[in-house]
Amino acid sequence: MTFQVGEKVVYPNHGVGTIENISSRSFGTQQERFYLLRLAPTSMTVMVPFSHVGDVGLRKVTKCSEINRVLTYLAAGRPCCAQDWKDRFKENSDKMKGGSLLEIAEVFKALLIIQSAKPLSFREKKMLERARSMLILETSVARAVTEPDAITLIGKSLAKCGLAMPAAL
Repeated sequence: MTFQVGEKVVYPNHGVGTIENISSRSFGTQQERFYLLRLAPTSMTVMVPFSHVGDVGLRKVTKCSEINRVLTYLAAGRPCCAQDWKDRFKENSDKMKGGSLLEIAEVFKALLIIQSAKPLSFREKKMLERARSMLILETSVARAVTEPDAITLIGKSLAKCGLAMPAAL
């Protein structure tokens, strides 16, 4: 998969970023090309070698039709997750690293449901916040709306199944 300078992409477990530059570096006799991307939430820059784009899971921003599937899932889908928090945390971490927006939505919704019944562990609270942030940002970019509008869209979907959009930490 190739990307262009200025294109928005998703770096799994970190969120949406913009390709700022494509450069080459030499390592001994090896020449490697890199994408330099700036991650929107933190303004952190990351260099991703062309040869590792697939391994890292760098992908294009989700299409608008897929956003509709995610919103439908948030409105009606029921997540299933392990009861033991350690197993659940591992499953959720794997989903977050996978990078699919639907998997991020699954983690988000599952943690919201658990949070409505009992307090989350510190690590799960952080994961919920990261999933919330990634979901909002990618929905905003894919739908070409502001982040507050994306929050409203997600909140309306969650309300259909009796859940409330959590505030940012």
